[in-house]
Amino acid sequence: MGNLRGLSVFIVLTLAVFTSARPKSGPNQKCKSGPVDLVFLIDSSRSVRPHEFETMRKFLIDILNTLDIGLDTTRVGVVQYSSQVRSEFSLKTHSKLENMVKAINEIVPLAQGTMTGLAIRYLMNEAFSPGQGDRPKVPNVAVIVTDGRPQDRVAEVAAEARERGIEIYAVGVARADMTSLRAMASPPFEDHVFLVERFDLIYQFGLQFQDKLCGIDLCLESDHGCEHLCESSPGSFTCHCLPGYRLNADGKTCSAIDLCAERKHDCQQICISSPGSFTCDCNQGYHLNDDKKTCSPIDLCAEGKHDCDHVCVNMGPGIFTCDCKKGYRLNEDEKSCSAIDLCAEGKHDCEQICISTPGVFTCDCNKGFKLNRDKRTCTNMDMCNTVKHGCDYQCVNTPGSYHCICPEGQLLQDDGKTCGTCKSANIDLVLLIDGSKSVRPQNFELVKKFVNQVVDSLDVSAHGTRVGLVQYSSRVRTEFPLNMYHTAEDIKAAVMKVDYMEKGTMTGLALKHMLEYSFSEAEGARPASRNIPRIGLVFTDGRSQDDISEYAKKAKEAGITMYAVGVGKAVEDELREIASDPVEKHFYYTTDFSAINTIADNLKLNVCPAESQGEVEVKDPCACENLVEFQQATMNSLDQFTQKLASMAARLEQLENQLLSRK
Repeated sequence: MGNLRGLSVFIVLTLAVFTSARPKSGPNQKCKSGPVDLVFLIDSSRSVRPHEFETMRKFLIDILNTLDIGLDTTRVGVVQYSSQVRSEFSLKTHSKLENMVKAINEIVPLAQGTMTGLAIRYLMNEAFSPGQGDRPKVPNVAVIVTDGRPQDRVAEVAAEARERGIEIYAVGVARADMTSLRAMASPPFEDHVFLVERFDLIYQFGLQFQDKLCGIDLCLESDHGCEHLCESSPGSFTCHCLPGYRLNADGKTCSAIDLCAERKHDCQQICISSPGSFTCDCNQGYHLNDDKKTCSPIDLCAEGKHDCDHVCVNMGPGIFTCDCKKGYRLNEDEKSCSAIDLCAEGKHDCEQICISTPGVFTCDCNKGFKLNRDKRTCTNMDMCNTVKHGCDYQCVNTPGSYHCICPEGQLLQDDGKTCGTCKSANIDLVLLIDGSKSVRPQNFELVKKFVNQVVDSLDVSAHGTRVGLVQYSSRVRTEFPLNMYHTAEDIKAAVMKVDYMEKGTMTGLALKHMLEYSFSEAEGARPASRNIPRIGLVFTDGRSQDDISEYAKKAKEAGITMYAVGVGKAVEDELREIASDPVEKHFYYTTDFSAINTIADNLKLNVCPAESQGEVEVKDPCACENLVEFQQATMNSLDQFTQKLASMAARLEQLENQLLSRK
């Protein structure tokens, strides 16, 4: 507002000077206004002729005659410029009119170039400085009088001067450039830019603006163009805006101040703008705190603002889901809960009777059965009379199971039911599996499953059947020897960890390795004197890349019973050459890897030792070691039968449930 008042004062002063072409005004004609610091910046370049400079000198003196000169009223400074800048007197130099007039009459023109930008920078940095008499909170007004185009840049330095609060009037004479005048002057340009053809016409400014001299309210008596508010000052006016709006660059129109868009707010989440002010709000799930700025999450569960039947689970601000207590499940409405009847849903493992409570169950047994320690299965106390046991000679009850026995002089066979004169012998078995690249990884996994099927059919133990595994391709690798593992579970686990070798098919080399190493006592083969059958099984899918004849023959001559299993492109002649006599019982073939499981089912590796092979080891039935071995074998058989029976009972129960559901 101080600068605006200064601008008005300056306009009054300037207009008063422009009318001074008429007789000099007396003291009572002086325009009384508030204090102002006024600096004249006059162009004294060589293009200003001597008589024109004299006209400008008189112009300055006439203006001074209209002003109320004094240290506490109007202070005046004069600066001339061309290619350089020279201060003739500063704002603090003279306090009396006659001293100023004397100094103006003594000015000698510089008569050089036109460095207007340089002069404006001097005006800004020096002329309006406290050291040169500039007063704080007093309007700064500059009048630039020039007759030509500036030889340097003026727009940027003039803009900087205006930003510092200096109100600039640009008066152009004769050759002055209107674009340059507008670049220097303050807005609005119609009040701050003047252009006349000759120096002797400067007085026309006084005639043109006589009505704007002291005391006229331009806000009331002119079309000021202010959009909101007009503030009048002597000889001028200033536009202002209502609260919440700011004045645009044209100095007249107003724009709403959007503090939200300008990020001049301290709302934590949402800012709602109105002109010059704002209010805060929160995102969904949050509420505004008492400070009206920050937000806190809404916990609907903690506040009890939910309709869950059992449990409310807070999922985040303003969000929840319902859950149920143990033994109940959430209904489709996602709010209420229903008890879980595991018995009715069949989600239990009771062998016979299921008793339900929410989410849990207990088992019971039918009449004549007893619930076992596992609290799931039931023991039939007389299985020989209630199941088809299939015993060849006699069924003997045991708690929850049964076993078969044979008459004196006969032995129970591997099926646990039939009786015969030859008990399946313990054996030393070495499997040679083809790991060549033609097998392919997915088929190699099937080969490993085939090996484990064979293992499942054997009575594996340290004193029973022993198993070794050799893989071959272009080379031979013992995966594990005969004496490494003593249970079927350990052997099967080791088989599944075997890595696929790929490359070629050196079956002859594998037979040589088996004969020389795999059936050695160092790798777990039992001494030949014990008459334990040695069996070799070769599994291959293609023609051997080396000769098999020599070591196939030597293996059989060494008493090894050889089995040959071929798949896909395996050559029948080679398989037959490997297999022991009779070939038909020792040779198997299928076209597809997926069918090798049927071979494993049909493959019988147990051998009854013949009398010609030497004496069979006769064990003392009363010896402690042999008694323990017999007991272990018996218990293993009993466990197998129990598992089979439980599986059959479960299957029967499923069938019964299916029949009941159909009814």
